Amino acid sequence: MENKFASGRRRGGFRLAKAASDTKILAANRQAGHNYLLLERFEAGLVLTGTEVKAARDGKVQLKDAYGDIHGGEAWLLNAHISPYSHGNRQNHDPVRSRKLLLHRKEIEKLLGKTREKGLTLIPLKVYLKNGKIKCEIAVARAKKLHDKRAADRERTTEAEARQAMRDRS
Repeated sequence: MENKFASGRRRGGFRLAKAASDTKILAANRQAGHNYLLLERFEAGLVLTGTEVKAARDGKVQLKDAYGDIHGGEAWLLNAHISPYSHGNRQNHDPVRSRKLLLHRKEIEKLLGKTREKGLTLIPLKVYLKNGKIKCEIAVARAKKLHDKRAADRERTTEAEARQAMRDRS
């Protein structure tokens, strides 16, 4: 008997179905694209305690003021707020603490070189669950000036107007 969702390897006569995407976004920094010019993106693992994992799975993560830093040959996520777990006890975690980012050595060296340049920083874009592990997408970014933000808004509105005009023609 064949499974209609067959896309995996065979096992015992049945095909195991693979999930199309095993990612669930737990938190997103939506202002990052507006306030920064995102140059390069990286996926990093996060070192979390038990109650942090449970709170993150509940979506209690906030990245608004968070940023990344490299010191001591390690990458760190700073100012990310993970609310205390509701069913936690006295061993609950500190909501705003430095959390280690898990990256390859070459990636850390590359980020270190980039962040030494004037005006570049590391910004977390989103925290998500991927294959049962909590990951953080970080980007090397340059802050936008006010006139850059205005130009981006102007470009966005002209694109929207053009799309609307194409729809009206059809």
